[in-house]
Amino acid sequence: MGKRLITQRRGRGTNTYRAPSHRYHGKINYRRLDEEEKTSVVYGKVIDLIACPGHSAPLAKIKYDTKEEVVLSAPLNVKVGDVVASGASAPVQTGNVLPLKNIPEGSLIFNIEIKPGDGGKLVRSAGSFAKVVGKSGDKIIIRLPSKKQKLMLSECRAMLGVIAGDGRFEKPLLKAGTKMHAMRARNKLYPKTSGVAMNSVDHPFGSGRGRNAGKPKTAPRFAPAGRNVGLIKARKTGRGK
Repeated sequence: MGKRLITQRRGRGTNTYRAPSHRYHGKINYRRLDEEEKTSVVYGKVIDLIACPGHSAPLAKIKYDTKEEVVLSAPLNVKVGDVVASGASAPVQTGNVLPLKNIPEGSLIFNIEIKPGDGGKLVRSAGSFAKVVGKSGDKIIIRLPSKKQKLMLSECRAMLGVIAGDGRFEKPLLKAGTKMHAMRARNKLYPKTSGVAMNSVDHPFGSGRGRNAGKPKTAPRFAPAGRNVGLIKARKTGRGK
């Protein structure tokens, strides 16, 4: 029996699940990976600091000497008018963008590229940072905020420092309306109704006495769309020790 589950409703593309991207201030991206970026250095200036509803951290708009303008996550203690640099020969200081092979061990970095030139994909939330741990051949070892270590290509770029905005969510929201607006800005559904609180026509776990699913909460990997809920193909359940 088919149910109108969240995954099916999202596919319709209605306003409930559509992010207000017209309010966002652009995509976070480094300047293009040209010959100047690979061999020398390009200087720029921070011309604006932006509070974007689509990002947890404040953004910095940077204008380079090449007339390029980019939007990047703002590092801690950066301010309007600061001079920053990007390139292989850039000095090692907060706010500068360098390839990982030119960043000393022990440095704190963020907005790390997975492939050279992709603009940065890892460590982008407010207050987060990774650490350069060492080198292994032509690869660089970094420690992510999750404490996991990852091997990266040495040509991948990263920004030095720590992302600003740490502790932004430590202050309680206090009201459900405030939480709703915060979630809506990021295309998150709120409030999210529990499946066991629904009727049986709306969810496989619905109906019954009390908050009881009435069936195992583990679903097969290839369960049909109306049953694809709960713990999908779980190897084990319960609290791990």
